[in-house]
Amino acid sequence: MQYAAEGGGAAGFTPILMIALLFGVMYFMMIRPQQKRRREAEAMQSGLSAGDEVVTIGGLYGTVTGVEDDSVLLEIAPGVQTRYARPAIARVVTKAERPVESPVEESDSVKD
Repeated sequence: MQYAAEGGGAAGFTPILMIALLFGVMYFMMIRPQQKRRREAEAMQSGLSAGDEVVTIGGLYGTVTGVEDDSVLLEIAPGVQTRYARPAIARVVTKAERPVESPVEESDSVKD
């Protein structure tokens, strides 16, 4: 009987190790990917600008005509504008073409 009492200490450590392992697996399989998706969605929503074609969470396609602090104006048909909260934008279909700034070239034709 004395041998069984001495070996009981190691058996108490195994369930704690299994619980810690379970939490580690849950973190890497569920929590971390969800945080990554949320960061990507926030970056997309903060990068909206006029001219972007977007899809709302409800599946409505529209073109961004104006951006405010917490809302976005969408043109869903010619002359029809609606206001949506930024988190209601699910994805950007096409980004508006922005003018590319070319570096200013110094001309060699002007010499003193």
